[in-house]
Amino acid sequence: MDFQLSDDQRALRTGTRQLLAALFPRERLRAMVDAGGPPGPAGPGSPGSPGGATGDGASVRELWRELGDAGFFSLRLPEERGGTGLGLPEAVLVFEEAGRVLLPGPLVATHLAAGLVEGAAEGRVLVTALDRPGPVEHLASADAVLLLDRATVRILRAGAGTGTGTATGTATGPRMLGARPVQAVDPTTPLHLVSQLPDGAGAIPADPPDAARLRREAALLTAALQLGSALRTVEMTVAHVKARSQFGRPIGTFQAVQHLCAQMFVRAEIARCSVYAASLTVTFGDISRAKLLADAAAVRNARDCLQLHGGFGFTWDADVHPHLKRAWVRAAQWQSAAEAEEALAEELLPEFPAGLSTGQGEAAANVEISSE
Repeated sequence: MDFQLSDDQRALRTGTRQLLAALFPRERLRAMVDAGGPPGPAGPGSPGSPGGATGDGASVRELWRELGDAGFFSLRLPEERGGTGLGLPEAVLVFEEAGRVLLPGPLVATHLAAGLVEGAAEGRVLVTALDRPGPVEHLASADAVLLLDRATVRILRAGAGTGTGTATGTATGPRMLGARPVQAVDPTTPLHLVSQLPDGAGAIPADPPDAARLRREAALLTAALQLGSALRTVEMTVAHVKARSQFGRPIGTFQAVQHLCAQMFVRAEIARCSVYAASLTVTFGDISRAKLLADAAAVRNARDCLQLHGGFGFTWDADVHPHLKRAWVRAAQWQSAAEAEEALAEELLPEFPAGLSTGQGEAAANVEISSE
């Protein structure tokens, strides 16, 4: 069995990288980050503007239309419905490239909403998603909210009122969900906190998809974003240690630095194998492993990248900051590390008493072990 990428998949990855380099170069990312400003006493951005909100509004909507024209959101729609007809493995490759450049906005939610929300596939509307009480990204500017309420999929028309979407309501997403803005560590990802999901709000699609499947796919695509970021920070670090000299030679020649770079590379490659494999099996266990490994690779690689950049790494101008902050935000989305570990524990230890991994079955387990 050949697990190498096909020629078409390699061409897709190369074409996506070239497209995103043109649509969202480093200068565009830095402009969005710098618009939030360095974090002061009140956090990024001007006083009284939680989360900076720089990733919200017109800048993301303009990018959304460009991505829609390129077929980013309609990638997996059948050709007869205006899509490309590709599969989840190809979507993972595309989202990996999006993670490399830190493409902003609710990419996963809008991609999943293609075919469910009118205009999502074309990038004409901004769709965010929520599957539990907690933080939700880009809610204030969303035209629709994809609600995954247990086994039910519902579409809540938020009506951002920008004139570019199809929503007809006048209420905003935060008001309809009773959400309040909160400080976001990533200035390009504005967040609102939802205390509880609304009962019965929103419309059920005519042909509703499986909510569990959407959750799995959302976790996997988020893992692909994290993978792209982890791979990019490896490249940034290697380039820096080759160019930065100390004591008359590049710091990349020092063994301690080489060990850190090697560890970063290994984390990223293990995460890559896991994410690619999960895109083929699409099982809950494999996706949990992929999300857990990709989150760890993105966060730890960004931290090591920051360390190896030395004093400059701690300044606002260092490009590693957006990677680390976005990795923190994504690590909490769809499936946290604790949830992934819990799922894997239940899968690997089915013979133990129920609730063991949460501590509830610890006493019973101790009794069984001590009696043998």
